[in-house]
Amino acid sequence: MHAGGTWEVPAYDTVRWRGRTRRDCVVIPVINEGPRIRSLLTKMRAIDVPSLADIIIVDGGSTDGSLPTDLLDDADVAALLVKTGPGKLSAQLRCAYAFVLEQGYEGIVTIDGNDKDDPTPIPNFLEALQSGVDFVQASRFVEGGVAVNTPLSRDLAIRLLHAPALSLASRHRWTDTTQGFRGYRSEVLRDLRVAPFREVFQAYELLAYLTYRVPRLGYRCLELPTSRVYPDGEVPTKISGLRGNAELIKVLLSACLGRYNP
Repeated sequence: MHAGGTWEVPAYDTVRWRGRTRRDCVVIPVINEGPRIRSLLTKMRAIDVPSLADIIIVDGGSTDGSLPTDLLDDADVAALLVKTGPGKLSAQLRCAYAFVLEQGYEGIVTIDGNDKDDPTPIPNFLEALQSGVDFVQASRFVEGGVAVNTPLSRDLAIRLLHAPALSLASRHRWTDTTQGFRGYRSEVLRDLRVAPFREVFQAYELLAYLTYRVPRLGYRCLELPTSRVYPDGEVPTKISGLRGNAELIKVLLSACLGRYNP
């Protein structure tokens, strides 16, 4: 039981936990990221993220052996959670967010484990949260942002549909609304009017919902410039094909129409 009722959190195992050592944390959702997660963790170590925030990895059930203990040790990873219950990204995030709130973290930055996002701005995200911003969103489209090799269909969908729809519905101007690189103050996730710990959030619903709901409630929101680079050749993404994109549009409409509101 949690304040105000029951949080619906998928089953997960705490495979590694050394205890909280920082005020804030960085949550990294992964599933079969192979060398990409090693590359990301190496970059984060190089800019000394562990001196600013504890690193929490939430694994959706990887089978590729990409998270060996020596990697976690070298990267100074504080926790590894492995989701054993059903669901995809939103379910992973519910596991991680419940865990970090229970541990008392105040600022929570999330960055995808697929190594498409340059982690260099993480200190800027943490600074914004500590200065009173409630929700920080990464954007490759604001001044100073960088977008490399973004698939044309994805670029157009964000600029012409996804961001305008969520901007209109949320009453806050957004430019880059499909990104998982973002940060929240803990108060946002604890707010019963937000209520992110519900089973309706299984796949990509939680990202769109929070982008809609948080500014509607009057929280202070900010986009910061980031660099998102798709590698040459095959695009590493969990969203592909007509079915995947149709599902994203369905989620977008549901969020904008308030269907995920508690």
